[in-house]
Amino acid sequence: MFVCPAGHMAIRRAKQGRKNVGKNQVYTYYFDVEKCRSCPFREGCYKPGSKTKSYSVSIKSDLHQEQAAFQETDYYKEKSKHRYKIEAKNSELKNVHGYGRANAYGIENMQMQGAMAIFTVNLKRILRLSA
Repeated sequence: MFVCPAGHMAIRRAKQGRKNVGKNQVYTYYFDVEKCRSCPFREGCYKPGSKTKSYSVSIKSDLHQEQAAFQETDYYKEKSKHRYKIEAKNSELKNVHGYGRANAYGIENMQMQGAMAIFTVNLKRILRLSA
């Protein structure tokens, strides 16, 4: 059970949300309103006249927990420092050279469009460096 900062334990816990619908489920903890009315920490926690007091905690899936742990590693922090360079190149491809939207149907046409856009960007870079 969840314990509030004043030391009061929740009286009930409920799991809310559906499984596998793209959103995390949450545990909702319900507290005794009578204790909250006389609590010294009620400022910002309890609204006068409310009938219930609840607090929700998100239940992270295994995939979310793995990703959060990965983002704390030194490898991730080092790689994220260089990401802005790659994103600038991707942005140029999409916004200047039309790689964000397909010109024709089919995977072959998209591959051709990608090859042409990347070739154009590389050619511009070569000309800029050689000048």
